[in-house]
Amino acid sequence: MKYMLSVFLGAASYGILSTIVVLAYGQGYVLGEVVGTQLLTGFILAWGLSFFMKWREKQKAGSSNNSNSNASQNAVKLTWKHRLMLMAAGTPTAITGLLYYQSLRYIPASLAIILLFQFTWIGVVIQAVSQRKRPTGIMVITIAILFGGTLLAAGIMEQGTGSFNIMGLVLGLLSAVSYSLFILFSGKAVPSVHPAYRSAWMITGGLVLVFILFPPTFLFNGQILSDLILYGFMLGLFGAFIPPVLFAVGVPHIGEGMAGILGASELPVAVLLSSFVLNEYVSTLQWAGVIVVLIGIALPELLKKRRSLSLQQ
Repeated sequence: MKYMLSVFLGAASYGILSTIVVLAYGQGYVLGEVVGTQLLTGFILAWGLSFFMKWREKQKAGSSNNSNSNASQNAVKLTWKHRLMLMAAGTPTAITGLLYYQSLRYIPASLAIILLFQFTWIGVVIQAVSQRKRPTGIMVITIAILFGGTLLAAGIMEQGTGSFNIMGLVLGLLSAVSYSLFILFSGKAVPSVHPAYRSAWMITGGLVLVFILFPPTFLFNGQILSDLILYGFMLGLFGAFIPPVLFAVGVPHIGEGMAGILGASELPVAVLLSSFVLNEYVSTLQWAGVIVVLIGIALPELLKKRRSLSLQQ
């Protein structure tokens, strides 16, 4: 139960981000400052954890010279090729943040998170194309349910498409594509390395990219000493630090399928905060759409478990 709770809370942390970003925009901060301070905070926290892990490994190695200690030391050694691979794998998460946060300038946060959640079927399409393998019947049904739920949750059934900013819709969908690529690449980039070291190098890659696109003038013009540091700290804590750590703790014990179901907690948390904190209107029909989307995400795993139980009997 504690591992399930770990994954649930990690995903719920992601759901807080859109509300913090909208509040930061309300204070006059711009995209480069918001994403830059988020990744800078995540960079500091991730490397702090990484150095702590390294120190703990040295302590273990000093107190015990058995083969397990030596294996543990060898497992965390990274070549520069590995480091560059991890940094490259971390760039899609920075791009996702840029696209997602920019979409919040044009569309409500409750809609932006629903568009981001289209990664659930976009990832299936990307895998099908890359592997030249047709999706299963269950996945096709799931995608259809997700589409229907999205139409309801986005309010398109009530308001039509004309009431939404096209730029915001495009940016939201592109953030879903980028997030799908992040999931695809991050799982394949040096998986044998401890999650703490992988996260640190991946965040470093994202930070370098953002600082190239948006030079960090906020570090020198005094902006970092304003409320920006508070927003950046909260975004870095809930977006770049807590979720990877909690996922690293919980996912190996509950499996990727159940993690995907629990990971959907990000969606209702984001919509709830948009409604109560940002005072965005969310209709009953839109809430019904959110529930349909959650069912669509959970359906493949639930059917898989039901099939495995029937085979056991």
